[in-house]
Amino acid sequence: MKIMTIYAHPADTITNCGGTLARHAAAGDEVVALILTHGGRIHANRYAEEWRKDEPDESIAGAGLDQIVAHKKGELERAAEIVGIGTLLTLDLDDSMAVVREEVVDEVAAALARERPDVVICDYPQNPAMTANTHTVATMTALAALGRAATQLKNLDGREETNVRQVFFTSVPVAVTDGLSLYGVRNDLFVDITPVVGTKLAAMDCFESQGYAGLFARKLVESSNGEFGRAAGVNFAEAYSRLYNETHELLPLTEAALRADPLTRHVDYSRIDVRARFPAG
Repeated sequence: MKIMTIYAHPADTITNCGGTLARHAAAGDEVVALILTHGGRIHANRYAEEWRKDEPDESIAGAGLDQIVAHKKGELERAAEIVGIGTLLTLDLDDSMAVVREEVVDEVAAALARERPDVVICDYPQNPAMTANTHTVATMTALAALGRAATQLKNLDGREETNVRQVFFTSVPVAVTDGLSLYGVRNDLFVDITPVVGTKLAAMDCFESQGYAGLFARKLVESSNGEFGRAAGVNFAEAYSRLYNETHELLPLTEAALRADPLTRHVDYSRIDVRARFPAG
């Protein structure tokens, strides 16, 4: 299977689905990450904190956009290697992008046509009309590109249609087990990332310039992936909502559901102290 993530900023792929990607990479699946913006203007902790010092290091405080972008790209490359992302594609758009643009849709559609993934992962579009949210703009761009790539004809476009089998959305803004909290939309699939939670933390630790390394990474995993894990009956999970319906020949029952012991699962999913096992710094 080939998985392609499409996100707005350099760290988004890791924070949202880094554990899932690590598990697929370990299983031999191919992983591609497409990042739309360079991320130079967002979470600029490294530079803002230096500016606030009485005697700042001018090599940091005086950094231009090109230097900041290069630093972030290095962080992304190190994180991608840790997780197992085989192909890293960066469009390097400005991260203040606020609208879906035709030329960007074309670029993403071309990447989809080249890579021909089976699965795409991107952010849940919180509100398609809310263009102040770059994550939503990125996903609306991805969805438009999926439609465009699916209608390409070889005699007209030089490449045949590209049909992705499933799209998984992350960061659905609902209570993780409540099907009524967003008009019926909810997380309907969980991936157990407990075996690779250390890998995800190591990848997040690469984003030092954003203030993600160390305690923040552990806080995010404990609170977000820990809560998804509680809903899934495991220590740590990543949650998804599927775009397309799925068809089965028989009613599906997962191995995790068969293994689960309702009496003790709340004990089982509380066994790992992530800060003790993976100390910061």
